Amino acid sequence: MKKRFHVELGLALLVALGVLAGCGSGKGGDNVSDASGASAPPAETTLEKARREGYITVGFANERPYAYATPEGKLTGEAVEISRKILSNLGIAQMDGVLTEFGSLIPGLKADRFAMITAGMFITPERAQEVDFANPEYSIGEALAVKTGNPLNLKSYEDIQANPEAKVAVMAGAIEAEYLEKVGVADAQTVIVPDQPSAISALQSGRADAITMTGPALQAMLDSAKDDGIERVMDFVQPIIDGSDVRGYGAAVFRKEDGDFREAFNAELQKLKESGELLDILQEFGFTEQELPGDVTAEELLK
Repeated sequence: MKKRFHVELGLALLVALGVLAGCGSGKGGDNVSDASGASAPPAETTLEKARREGYITVGFANERPYAYATPEGKLTGEAVEISRKILSNLGIAQMDGVLTEFGSLIPGLKADRFAMITAGMFITPERAQEVDFANPEYSIGEALAVKTGNPLNLKSYEDIQANPEAKVAVMAGAIEAEYLEKVGVADAQTVIVPDQPSAISALQSGRADAITMTGPALQAMLDSAKDDGIERVMDFVQPIIDGSDVRGYGAAVFRKEDGDFREAFNAELQKLKESGELLDILQEFGFTEQELPGDVTAEELLK
């Protein structure tokens, strides 16, 4: 009997200690215990995990000049090189880039296939309902090229509209044709061409006094033409269509729970802006000072 009492007493003490331990562990409400009663460490953030592992997977839209593979198989592009630089500065040595369809980027991010996504991803309120944007790293607007010296002094679509003698070449089906129409440029002033090289030819031959397309596309065509007789209008004023500036802003994208990652990325991006290194990278892929994002933030663009 005596031996049995000691066993029962010991069991009773263990139960009592277990109850007290349970009460004590719930006091702060911050620790999570596993089946053995040991406290589990707090979960790593995406940024912390990437720094610890030394690599990260990034999804890119397969679209020049943002992200593409060279004939030698190297992944490059505006978004690729900016991301590679910033991630390296954040202590993540290896970036595993995955080229994918544009429509697969956000679903892939939300499904944890990618730790972040970028390349041609404009900041929009609709997308911001699902994901968080870093601050913009570039902006894309319309651009204008004219004969060297800009003899008709064309600096906007409105200037074309105001000069009935001015003719502008635009590709068939391009959004610029709609913009010109909405600004009031007469049909007789618009020269429709089948493709970008034909637009350059129209300007060179005098069939058009100006050509228009998006900034990077126009710059790429001018770089290819290597013609001192034509130039880009560097003080071009962006059109306002239906009350809104047509300029779009592209940025890297993060999951909503990865706020620390987004802010760390923003801090490094700001350093690139201030040092001029951002422009250096952009210029490698046909961007100019006109495509710099300025000081606008993602938050301001989404107001």
